[in-house]
Amino acid sequence: MHRRIITSRRRFLSTTAAAAAFTGIGGLAAPFLSRANDRPQITHGLQSGDVSIDSGVVWARADRPSRMLVELATTDSFKNVSNAVFVDALPETDFTAKLLIDGLPAGQDMFYRVRFQDLSAPTITGEPVVGRFRTAPSDKRSISFVWSGDTAGQGWGIDESRGGMRTYATMLKNRPDFFIHNGDTIYADGAIAAEQKMPNGEIWRNIVTEDKSKPAETLTEFRGNYKYNLLDKNLRAFNAEVPMFAQWDDHEVTNNWWPGEPLTRPEHQRKKYVEKNVLLMAARSSRAFHEYMPMRETELEPGRVYRKIGYGPLLDVFMLDMRSYRGPNGEDKEESYGPASHFLGPKQLAWLKRELLNSRATWKVIAADMPLGLVVVYDGDRKWGAEAVANGDDGAPRGRELEFADLLSFIKHAGIRNTVWLTADVHYTAAHYYDPNKAAFQDFEPFWEFVSGPIHAGTFGPNALDKTFGPQPVYVKAPGKDQGQNLPPSDGMQFFGHVGINGTSEQMTVTLKDADDRSLWSKTLDPQFG
Repeated sequence: MHRRIITSRRRFLSTTAAAAAFTGIGGLAAPFLSRANDRPQITHGLQSGDVSIDSGVVWARADRPSRMLVELATTDSFKNVSNAVFVDALPETDFTAKLLIDGLPAGQDMFYRVRFQDLSAPTITGEPVVGRFRTAPSDKRSISFVWSGDTAGQGWGIDESRGGMRTYATMLKNRPDFFIHNGDTIYADGAIAAEQKMPNGEIWRNIVTEDKSKPAETLTEFRGNYKYNLLDKNLRAFNAEVPMFAQWDDHEVTNNWWPGEPLTRPEHQRKKYVEKNVLLMAARSSRAFHEYMPMRETELEPGRVYRKIGYGPLLDVFMLDMRSYRGPNGEDKEESYGPASHFLGPKQLAWLKRELLNSRATWKVIAADMPLGLVVVYDGDRKWGAEAVANGDDGAPRGRELEFADLLSFIKHAGIRNTVWLTADVHYTAAHYYDPNKAAFQDFEPFWEFVSGPIHAGTFGPNALDKTFGPQPVYVKAPGKDQGQNLPPSDGMQFFGHVGINGTSEQMTVTLKDADDRSLWSKTLDPQFG
């Protein structure tokens, strides 16, 4: 996939010169601002992401061709500006702009102030907006973060009379250091109608936009899905305070897609796709995803989603891409490993093994956009095929399971300690303990997988568990048989997970929570050394 890298033009100025230059811009503009009744506007709030010990990404979008001006300081007074940087927001990137800013102090609250300078009238600048993030610590101090997935799915959009996307406000109350979004950041294949009937007969009333009125096919429509979510005040407030580590799954393009899939299933026909080339849609979606997500880019492989984010001596986060490199969805029961059984794919799998082996962090969190042991059906109309890793036969590894059997065996024999899997996708919350003593494949060390979501979408589940890797359902919160499926967000079954790592004991405590911030279940894990 090819995509314009919007961070390719980046300029850093020295501390003294930066402060003076940036202040000078404001000073020069001041006499004219009273006559400028059409200043550049920040249209969808601020975002930060992929924060490490000494760097982080800052994002914003303008309403016209503009230059994004960013000041950084360690206090919200901005008395001592430590950096001033800029990048241009142009039509080619839908007026989005993002910057990777490095040379920052470790373990420090950083305040960033953004405004846009009109490229056609450089003396005119817009009103500044302030955001914040915290860099990772360089020492073993306590850290915390949250994770979840699935935003604006199944037609449940922004109903302001019901508080909008409330789970984002709840997560913000937890004051996490960062947020892992496990995918389905948008529902590009799900139109948002003005009204949707709820199971209790009430009417859910959505904010609506033209680009969300049909399943996305064009680049404009994919971009419009991100802009729709950012209309929510809770999400904008959350983004301004909490850095995001984003990955993608299927709904960024269309439900259960795989590269090369013909768009001929009944659900594709119901969605009335004009575009029949899923790879072309995926390319457009990928471009929009990278434009609207505050994530680091690589010039060596534009469009890549998988990456490692180091967050100090206690934590490394491994962000996977379980969508872009997979083989065809189907029965998934190949006896030997080959293209048809790829899920991460050989290149990403080799990268993950290498990075896990080289990690010196106490905890290695593997952020996966799909669970390992839950059975997810590919074709809902025919109730056929495997969409996730598990193929549902409970036996020795076959198909995609071969890749993960190899990975889990590698982790064991390489002596890699303290791996924890965090995921979403299935629209309920659960804790799974993978026990080799209860597995068909036993060449691995026990590990935990924690599932949480949706953030703001229909609630479903629970799914069946495949016994190949011995997952034990220690905790499950999902709709009961009398509740039905696709429960609206107002029913309260929206979920996220909270992780705290103690700087002294190095213990990890994982807590599964709901939209009302109730702690549903918690587990403290002791680190293993040696």
